Amino acid sequence: MQENPVAFAAGFSLCPETGILAGMSSLSIEDLRAGVASGEIDTVVVAMTDMQGRLVGKRIHGQYFLDDTLKHGTEGCNYLLAVDMEMNTVDGYEMSSWERGYSDFVMSPDMSTLRRIPWQPGAVMVLADVKWLDGKDVVASPRQVLRKQIAALAASGMQPMVGTELEFVLFNNSYEDAWDKHYIGLTPANQYNVDYSILGGSRVEPLMRSIRLGMAGAGMTVESIKGECNFGQHEIAFHYSDALSNCDNHVIYKNGAKEIVAAAGHALTFMAKPNEKEGNSSHIHCSFRGLDGSMIMADDADKEQGLSDIGRWFIAGQVAHLRELALLFAPNINSYKRYVPGSFAPTAIRWGRDNRTCALRLVGHGESLRLENRVPGGDVNPYMAVAGIIAAGLDGIKNKMELEPAFEGNAYASDSQRVPSTMLEARNLWANSAWVKEAFGAEVQAHYTNMADIEMAAYGKAVTSWELFRNFERS
Repeated sequence: MQENPVAFAAGFSLCPETGILAGMSSLSIEDLRAGVASGEIDTVVVAMTDMQGRLVGKRIHGQYFLDDTLKHGTEGCNYLLAVDMEMNTVDGYEMSSWERGYSDFVMSPDMSTLRRIPWQPGAVMVLADVKWLDGKDVVASPRQVLRKQIAALAASGMQPMVGTELEFVLFNNSYEDAWDKHYIGLTPANQYNVDYSILGGSRVEPLMRSIRLGMAGAGMTVESIKGECNFGQHEIAFHYSDALSNCDNHVIYKNGAKEIVAAAGHALTFMAKPNEKEGNSSHIHCSFRGLDGSMIMADDADKEQGLSDIGRWFIAGQVAHLRELALLFAPNINSYKRYVPGSFAPTAIRWGRDNRTCALRLVGHGESLRLENRVPGGDVNPYMAVAGIIAAGLDGIKNKMELEPAFEGNAYASDSQRVPSTMLEARNLWANSAWVKEAFGAEVQAHYTNMADIEMAAYGKAVTSWELFRNFERS
């Protein structure tokens, strides 16, 4: 068998007979104890997700995790949910400030998420829920925000199933080289449009294979990979699952893909709009099912769309609340530059049957029937976005909202309501919404309003290259 040098450089262990990663399953505590005892496992990465959708946490020695962390969790400064992208301490957060002393909270391991991370030798990872020292939930933590919406849906006899499609642009530069170049003049891994191109995918297949095998080794079900429109742009698709595990997989994949390509001297970005060409999307597919797995959104008696009343109410809730939730789908200044007519990023808040010009696209039939939300970009925090989709769907169902007819034709050219075009517009819609306050709570509403305020203030002070080229000589 031909060795994969990128895979081995990233620390993979492949079975010589099959070429597949050894030990591709989630781990029990007993597996962990055995792995630590044998020396196969020496490190446990305990990670939570911050407001920006990044994994933060600690690497803990395997035996110490078993002796101590497993019982008590591990503590971290609560500023992890109250900083900007640069990890600067900023004002305006109720839960964390200089006045409150920047105390600790607890990262409490959710042992159902324990898994191998094959690209790091000897390491496993477990995701954590975030709690105060008295055991109460930190309600503004993204995983806790999603848990609340899942619980509200379960109380109504339903559960959410989710799949996310996440695009990235791959470069032949390292992250360090990209930084030194100020992210100008980077070389994309493909220098022309490779959408669905087998040849274009082959050019980067050794590296893409390393990512796919790594994610399979971390317990994810990989479906496929394809090229996309922007130069060097690709998408790896994973199988749908329950909402919480899917969002867990999303953040682990995002972090792991960066680590794998970095080990091979490359860089990739999930930034929503890294250049003037097509942006990176993260389309989110969602359907509600009964707690027994029944297909409550589908009804074959509806010959036109195959929707039940619940399915129609679910979609009506998405249409009704999409603008208020835009901040969760587009959490950065850059996010809004992706919404360009004719770019396959949506601008019109309409729903349609298999219509990619609409923000909401109904696809599949029967058991596969689901709604695709095309608004989120690759920079999305999946926990927050999926929480928003669940809340909107549940509200539509509870209030039996009437669904407008499916849109046919080019929604870009319609007179429909529009996806917010700026972070300020999205911020105001979120901050002033009585429904957001009711669904998410005043603390969460204020917390993520402040996140937007901090981001906009930082951007407002920045001198961009656009301003320099436009004004340096000619003003």
